[in-house]
Amino acid sequence: MSAARGRSRTSGTTRFLLFAAVIGVVLAFCLMVYRNMNSEVSAAPDFEGEGTGNALLHVEDGDTLGVVGDRLYDIGAVASTRAFTGAAVGTSVEGIQPGYYQVQQEMSAESAVEALADPENRVGAIDVVPGARLLDTEVVGGQREKGIFTLIAEATCTRDLENPETEPDCHHPNEIVGAAVETDAAALGVPEWAINEVQDAPDPVRRLEGLIAPGIHNVDPRSEPVEILRDLIGSSTAMYDETGLVPAAEQIGLSPYQVVTAASLVEKEGFTDDFDKIARVVLNRLDEPMRLQFDSTVNYALADQEVATTDADREAPTPWNTYSMDGLPYGPIGSPGLDALRAMENPADGEWMYFVTVDMDGTTKFAVDYPEHERYQSEAIANGVLSSGR
Repeated sequence: MSAARGRSRTSGTTRFLLFAAVIGVVLAFCLMVYRNMNSEVSAAPDFEGEGTGNALLHVEDGDTLGVVGDRLYDIGAVASTRAFTGAAVGTSVEGIQPGYYQVQQEMSAESAVEALADPENRVGAIDVVPGARLLDTEVVGGQREKGIFTLIAEATCTRDLENPETEPDCHHPNEIVGAAVETDAAALGVPEWAINEVQDAPDPVRRLEGLIAPGIHNVDPRSEPVEILRDLIGSSTAMYDETGLVPAAEQIGLSPYQVVTAASLVEKEGFTDDFDKIARVVLNRLDEPMRLQFDSTVNYALADQEVATTDADREAPTPWNTYSMDGLPYGPIGSPGLDALRAMENPADGEWMYFVTVDMDGTTKFAVDYPEHERYQSEAIANGVLSSGR
């Protein structure tokens, strides 16, 4: 190889490297200029201010933050999903619960996050506690307990966010009661295993008792009462059926409606740890046969209620008073929680015929014979458990 050819190869390589370096510098400079020129264009579109008007956001179970942003964009609340998610990351809204939320239209992303974080803007949520009843309850020496009809009515209240001084727009509890009484049971979604009893109920106002399960229910506040009741009963029926209600009822010799009724007694008569034993007492007495004689069934028909009942109360015949009638009450005396329902479906083994709560800590003692039960009753009286405030 000649020296001339070697110098030519080296010179070509050097020129190529210099050319590549120049191209790299030019490309980097162009990229920097491009980014600077388009930084404002690439920013997520966003509105300014707190917004105007009124809109309703529905967050469904399993919705991600991005999906919530999409829903806000669809109803005109935010200018872009990207602006909302950017503002929401790291805030309490990142774990937003399913339900309905009042917002305004054309809100800045930051304002949308603040609106969703404000509990006052959540609507349509109904918190049914275990043992809740359809009608309001007056407790002797205590406060009124809101019934499910009242809770439903309150859940339909929406505010005019542009004019916060105006009264909320709500359904009245009487509208909910009217729908419950006047609408055909099948149109309300009453399950087949309860429809005959609901249709023949001795008190139409209470005929849906026990068919709305405890838990947090989310309803569209814009819906009509019939639609709300149908949604609540439908979702509750699904919850009850998932426990194995129908086959369990056949196993223990009761109808599904009777199991729900018995579970409502279990819910009212004791505490969770004792539910399966109380369920066994119910079945043992029904098998004897022996009257249940539960004070909770006496209280159900009373205007003012407390743990203790009077002789006159216990003697008054009602469709639910198990002191004055054989067997189970006509229907549920409240909404049984799933723990009470499962206990009724899977009762403990035992020969107990009696039980009584003996102290304020909720200690419940079970007895097979009456003399033993009398001793426990004396203990309860001494501890003030069965004292009356009437």
